[in-house]
Amino acid sequence: MSTEVPRPGPAGLAAGALLLCRAEPESVAPAAHLLRERLLLTGAGEDWSVLVPEGTPWLHGDEPVDRVLTGWATALAVGAPWPVLALWWDADRAGYTLASGFRRPVGYVWLANGTPAGEDEAMRTFAARLGLDPVLDMQSLEELTKPDFGSDARARLCSLLAVLTRAGVSLPTGLAPGETADRLREIARGRPDAHQIEWSGWREAVRAELDAVDSSRLGPWMPWSGTPRARALSLAQAAAGLPLTAWGVRRRSGGWIVAGALLLVHGALGLAYDLARPRD
Repeated sequence: MSTEVPRPGPAGLAAGALLLCRAEPESVAPAAHLLRERLLLTGAGEDWSVLVPEGTPWLHGDEPVDRVLTGWATALAVGAPWPVLALWWDADRAGYTLASGFRRPVGYVWLANGTPAGEDEAMRTFAARLGLDPVLDMQSLEELTKPDFGSDARARLCSLLAVLTRAGVSLPTGLAPGETADRLREIARGRPDAHQIEWSGWREAVRAELDAVDSSRLGPWMPWSGTPRARALSLAQAAAGLPLTAWGVRRRSGGWIVAGALLLVHGALGLAYDLARPRD
């Protein structure tokens, strides 16, 4: 355990967040609609996209930004074949959460002054799930778990993003950790490829999702494919959604409630479609 005395962090750092998805924007948009949140979507490098929240529920409710973003990232990842990386920060801390499929999310936290407050194993899991270089990239990530008087929490997240550039991440100029929510929205809106995600009802959201996956590699997993994989996925989603929703209700966590509800809806719709589909 380090004996170094924590130093004061940057005062008044406004809370903010970004959601990085390892997929092209056209693949991310349908899943993002189901979050039922106002978001701005734009490209973030080769095979990466970024979602910028237009709302800031962590500023108006009882949930901190990290809990809200963990719920959103989990909800996005459980219904998609690509991982979701949530970056978040507030006046006291900053960190990330990586969600991938049905696996338990993994994350790391730094205090505002840059003091590491996470477990080293989380970094190793993070690198493995993103397929990062186990030697070069892992060395850089391990440096982020050691005390450094020259790096505050914002610098730690920027260093993390620097490692991810080797995996194709390239955030648009201005979309950076530590910026205010207003500034992030302003930068995202100014992008020529920006797309606004806004809840327009279940019918339109499902229709958008169907259109997006018809020509994608997700076809065999979709309910209308009639494959064993599609039925297994629907069952798994319904089975996981109920306890996750109940857990979110007990914890009064809106993010986890959304994740559980999304699983339940996906699973129930898939099973209903499979039962109603005419058999050959």
